[in-house]
Amino acid sequence: MRIGICDDAAAARESLRLLCLGYFREEEPVFFEFSGGRGLLGWLTRHRRELDLLFLDIEMPGLSGMDTARKLRTMDRELPLVFVTGYADYVYQGYEVGAVGYLMKPVDRKDLYALLARVEEERRRQAPDYYVIRNSEGLYRVPRREILYACSEKRLVSVVTADRAYAFYAKLDDVAKQLGPEFLRIHQRYLVRMDRVEAMEGSTLHIGGAALPVSRSLRQSVSMALARHMLGEEMEG
Repeated sequence: MRIGICDDAAAARESLRLLCLGYFREEEPVFFEFSGGRGLLGWLTRHRRELDLLFLDIEMPGLSGMDTARKLRTMDRELPLVFVTGYADYVYQGYEVGAVGYLMKPVDRKDLYALLARVEEERRRQAPDYYVIRNSEGLYRVPRREILYACSEKRLVSVVTADRAYAFYAKLDDVAKQLGPEFLRIHQRYLVRMDRVEAMEGSTLHIGGAALPVSRSLRQSVSMALARHMLGEEMEG
């Protein structure tokens, strides 16, 4: 698990990190520490989907934890967020930013462990809805519904969303099996999510603002598969 801890007090960050290590005994998590909201938000703009859980102090100088959370939610609606606070007055404000829980300072070990168990259970429940990518930069859990297409250049595969591309070494055939029937092979090098296709014109398919080639040998089968998919959606609707 990749855990972020944002607190202006270094001692508080270290204490929480050590408590978490006591819970994750078999597989030690990777920690990312931030001393303020602006630094956290700046990092998240460059590293979206890289955290599995974020602990956020509410009482911080400059940008408060609550204001940080509001800005964070404009970038990422799904990152599990836990507020850490010394004041019970703030507890109910977390509903507007979808906090999964609160921890009161000083953090109680049993409260923390119960929360971490709940977060892990939710991760397991949501696992089929995410595609996990591991590369030299880290490990990413990308929501499958956000994937537009995948392309391959030799052994380097790029999974493309509206926000960014995630590159890793794999065979596109294996990626196709992992992503499942919602994705359609249109070319030796391209795999697209059918319900995100905007148009197909001859040998060109338009998706997410990109124009991708459709191989001649697959053109007819691609056209028929897209027609069946569209017809199925209309019947369901």
